[in-house]
Amino acid sequence: MKKTLIDVSKKTGYSISTISRVLNGKSEKYRISQSAKEVILQSVKELDYQPDIVAQSLRNNTTYTIGLLVPHIDNPFFANIASVVIREAQRYNYTVMLIDTLEDSVQENKAIDSLLSRKIDGIILVPTGENPSKLEEISTKTPIVLIDRYFEKHNLPYVATDNYVGAYQATKLLLESGHSKILCIQGPDISITTKERVRGYLDALREAGHQDHAMIRGNEFSIQNGYIEAKLALNSTTKPTAIFALSSTILLGTVKALNEHKVRIPQDMSIISFDDNLYLDYLNPPITRIAQPLENIGIIAVKMLMQKILEETELHSEILLKPTIIKRDSIKVLSGGK
Repeated sequence: MKKTLIDVSKKTGYSISTISRVLNGKSEKYRISQSAKEVILQSVKELDYQPDIVAQSLRNNTTYTIGLLVPHIDNPFFANIASVVIREAQRYNYTVMLIDTLEDSVQENKAIDSLLSRKIDGIILVPTGENPSKLEEISTKTPIVLIDRYFEKHNLPYVATDNYVGAYQATKLLLESGHSKILCIQGPDISITTKERVRGYLDALREAGHQDHAMIRGNEFSIQNGYIEAKLALNSTTKPTAIFALSSTILLGTVKALNEHKVRIPQDMSIISFDDNLYLDYLNPPITRIAQPLENIGIIAVKMLMQKILEETELHSEILLKPTIIKRDSIKVLSGGK
């Protein structure tokens, strides 16, 4: 026989309203103690209580579903972000509808319209377009949190990496190792992620007096982009001594091109990459890279969205988290470097 809230109430001694608040993720709002929360959740588990989602949705005007839009789910960075968001949403008993927008603003708009037609409770997204007006209009009725990318001088809340700092540190590390001819292979130039990383790269070169050596190529965060731009660089008359790949996918294409030309890392070409992934330690040699605080980005994004959905708090947060350098064996120290 299917268990009900009455059964949970009889087992725990707590009122149905208290139990509902715990199950709906509103413990903090109603100051329900941690011990009470643990007792209720344990009893729900023991009784195998399954809430009637349809009834809850009708009663609370909520679907317990949020949308997550990413540009390319085959990109390890976005796959990992999705994993964290899904896990964190489950802590609030929320289901995540994941959509790949394929780095296409038209597809993004269609996906958002589809989510809104399903009455989802909120949206977390990596925006692909340049114009935030539609998102700003939607956010007046449906909570939205931007993740990884954002719009400057607009009110949409976001959490992302401080890409400027990460790129500045990466370029500075190469400069300190004696490199001045550094090729920067970038992603889409309309992306704030690309803009900030390129800005950090250029500022580091400028401070070192090597702004005339700046080389910026590429147009997307893809393996193909890294491969093509590295191939072109290796066949040019002004070859770089180091390559800064602005994503781990760009890095993989770059490594493939270098291997085809029998260019050794780091003996013949130094490399540093933006983004961290375990597989980078299994390349030969392991790759020095800039690690984004991916776990914290996902956790904070979900928490921000849930505060708006469950507590109806206004969202004005603009959060940039600091990245870290993971030093491995892909950078050669040239004569005069440290």
